[in-house]
Amino acid sequence: MLTKLKKNLFSGEEIGERLVRPFQRFSEQEASSSILLLGAAVAALVWANSPFSQLYHTFWHIELSLSVGPYAISKSLFHWINDGLMAFFFFTVGLEIKQEMLVGELASFRQVFLPAAAALGGMLFPSLIFFLFNRGTPALHGWGIPMATDIAFALGALAVLGRRLPLGLRAFLSAFAIADDLGAVLVIALFYTKAIVLDYLLVGAVFIGGLAIANFFRIRRTLVYVLLGIGLWLSVLGSGVHATVAGIVIAMFIPAKGKYDTDKFIGEVGTLMNELQCDPSGFGHSILLNARHLNIVQSVELAAHHAETPLQRLEHSLYPWVAFVIIPLFALCNAGLTFAGTGALRAFTSPLTLGIVFGLLLGKPLGIGLFSYLAVKTGLASLPRGVKWPHVIGAGILGGIGFTMSLFIMGLSFNEDKLLIQAKLGILSGSLASALLGLAFLWSVSYRKRSLD
Repeated sequence: MLTKLKKNLFSGEEIGERLVRPFQRFSEQEASSSILLLGAAVAALVWANSPFSQLYHTFWHIELSLSVGPYAISKSLFHWINDGLMAFFFFTVGLEIKQEMLVGELASFRQVFLPAAAALGGMLFPSLIFFLFNRGTPALHGWGIPMATDIAFALGALAVLGRRLPLGLRAFLSAFAIADDLGAVLVIALFYTKAIVLDYLLVGAVFIGGLAIANFFRIRRTLVYVLLGIGLWLSVLGSGVHATVAGIVIAMFIPAKGKYDTDKFIGEVGTLMNELQCDPSGFGHSILLNARHLNIVQSVELAAHHAETPLQRLEHSLYPWVAFVIIPLFALCNAGLTFAGTGALRAFTSPLTLGIVFGLLLGKPLGIGLFSYLAVKTGLASLPRGVKWPHVIGAGILGGIGFTMSLFIMGLSFNEDKLLIQAKLGILSGSLASALLGLAFLWSVSYRKRSLD
């Protein structure tokens, strides 16, 4: 029975036909969330240019307070979303990074080198182009804006072309976007921190120590990490470092091992399945009709829970909230650009706007393409199966969709309305142009390939 169970559980061909690979599920979820994200961005633009535009700007600045005894935190709704809810976004990004480094596209040096090189080039070239446009101006502080790739929009754009593109291209785009996110977090922590309060950082270090101890002793209780994580978030918030960085740090300490290893799980489930014997006539459609069978099913469920890792469980439970609630809410809050009275044409020709547009539209494909080429030609990496250089260029163009992270860094870069309007215009224009050009380029590549076939 145990041998049969192992065969049924781990037969590659059967599983391949019935189950979708974890990366494919991730890709499909990101593509689905991009639709809602796009809807939220459009709704923000419509609202900000409607007769209720004033309500758009005043609504997000309503003050909300959280108090416990004499201690209180009071922030606007805008800041609760950007500093609070977005910490969950960065937390899930951290979980994705850790999982990819353990068992995914970033699990070995050869696997990680190509997307890491692509991400590095995709960060350096846009920043260089932005610098050339804005050197010597107050807008130079926004050099990090065109560095980031929005993974949801980028994978959503790839989904438009469906099976015309190799699966390896989705893996490559996803991997370098995740590496790109990690780079963006480091940039935020190192270059967008205005002042450091050492006392809060020391308190934060204590909570990090607590997370490390919990991970070392393989404590699997989610509540332990939640309490330590809240303490770390509050410490980082008070330290001057942007609070969302805490999300990445917490994710790195979430255990990636279950209580049961695979062999123990299979053995226990096999024993339970041997006990699950039915009369030829059956016991009816409800498991409640047989107490022994009910206990066995509950024991199988418990065994599955022990085999599942806390990292896996948290990612699966949080991802729908992040992808379908938090990120669209962030877009609705941040993407509203009012065109009336802003001198849209003058704003579009400003060095800040042009630096972002050309950083995203030209810098991203140049950096991603060149650094990927160098990584392969040096023999340190190889292209994924089925992926050709035109695919890499197309993915690099789609890498210029910098919506979510670009808006986030924009909010850290500027306080002046004029600069915010110009930056927002550059992000929306550059991201839209990158999406359309990338889709057109990859469609032409896939069309020529089908013609040759």
